[in-house]
Amino acid sequence: MTGWDGREPRDLAMLTVPMVGSVVETDDPWEPYRLLDPADVVVASVAEYLKDLQAIGRPETTQRSYALVLLRWYRFLWAAEIPWDQATRVEARDFCRWMQVADKPARVHWRHQNTAASVGPSVSSARIPGVANPVTGKRSPGRKYAPTTRLHSETVLRSFYDFHRDSDSGPMVNPFPLVRERRGGRAHAHHNPMEPYRAERSGLYRPTVATRLPRRIPDDRFNELFARLPSHRDRALVAFYVSTGARASELLGSRGGDSDVGQQLITVIRKGTRVLQPVPASPDAFVWLRLYQAQMQGLVPAGRDDPLWWTLRRPFRPLTYPTAYRMFQRVNASLGANWSLHDLRHTAAYRMARDPDMPLTDVQWVLGHAQLTTTQLHLSPVPEEVIASVLAHHARRREAREAPPTADTTATAYRPESLNVLFGGGAA
Repeated sequence: MTGWDGREPRDLAMLTVPMVGSVVETDDPWEPYRLLDPADVVVASVAEYLKDLQAIGRPETTQRSYALVLLRWYRFLWAAEIPWDQATRVEARDFCRWMQVADKPARVHWRHQNTAASVGPSVSSARIPGVANPVTGKRSPGRKYAPTTRLHSETVLRSFYDFHRDSDSGPMVNPFPLVRERRGGRAHAHHNPMEPYRAERSGLYRPTVATRLPRRIPDDRFNELFARLPSHRDRALVAFYVSTGARASELLGSRGGDSDVGQQLITVIRKGTRVLQPVPASPDAFVWLRLYQAQMQGLVPAGRDDPLWWTLRRPFRPLTYPTAYRMFQRVNASLGANWSLHDLRHTAAYRMARDPDMPLTDVQWVLGHAQLTTTQLHLSPVPEEVIASVLAHHARRREAREAPPTADTTATAYRPESLNVLFGGGAA
């Protein structure tokens, strides 16, 4: 039985998608990342698309993220033996179904890639997926692709084929179509600026994702975590993160001349707009920064245009996000927690948003949010605080019931014994 396009139906249950090809980082500023096929040849269609992303001002982190999505798509096409420019809506549909149902491929540690141990489960796959951490309550990554991952993939691939369709270098019809109601225009085309933005489901295969509430680190847990940090550099980084609310990549990109101790400001480059913005930080952050700089004096360049953050071991290199991430994960492991660097940004936003003397618009400016509605998410109630508040409410009600009645009480008190009278269970 053939499908509506005349092809034999694809059995996704029997489809094996090998982890071939790779995304490699280069030292070329004109081409920061490349997508290589199984023969280590640059995929030209992706290279042209990444150049277009660079031209419209997308940072290198975005180019890497898009390249990884395209690698997953190309692996699926290589397994299905379909050229990228001959992919149709059937391949797009099957790819979205595959991401929804299939398990994520197990990653093999680089130490075991050329040994017999590569056939076994990797270190990451040995962890129990989808289990809530007893300290933080956050669930570990599951075996399936998360809805946010599938949403991001649909967005990237639709943009990829739109680019090649407009430049006449790919199929004339985008395999990832818009919903019928949206095919004639763009999102928010007639948006009223006086009204908040509404979520519009633009892609036909775009999954529905629930709004995730920001997750903060409680003060007592944060104090435990901060006490486990092993160096002045790490203490300075975490102190800046939790007081400025800057993103991890924004703070790691700071230079020596970006810190203004007298004004208690540190300048960062915003992720989306690439605008230089000074953000205020706590005095403690600058104290730890000065201790870290005194420790590294004479070991690393300390000019105004030199990186502010460096590795602590020789050969000294500028600190990158993967290195800072591993540092934070080691501290997490000592506590049995799984917080992320981004949770520090949420913690800073929570503290500022809950300060009655700080306007929410000021919090929006510090965090660099384009919309105030994004900042308002940090006003959402925290489940732990709501539970504590409700339990305190019940305790106050119990104390009020146990207090002796006043002389002017005329109504029947809400006590367990009064319920027997109301429902006929008491003595006449």
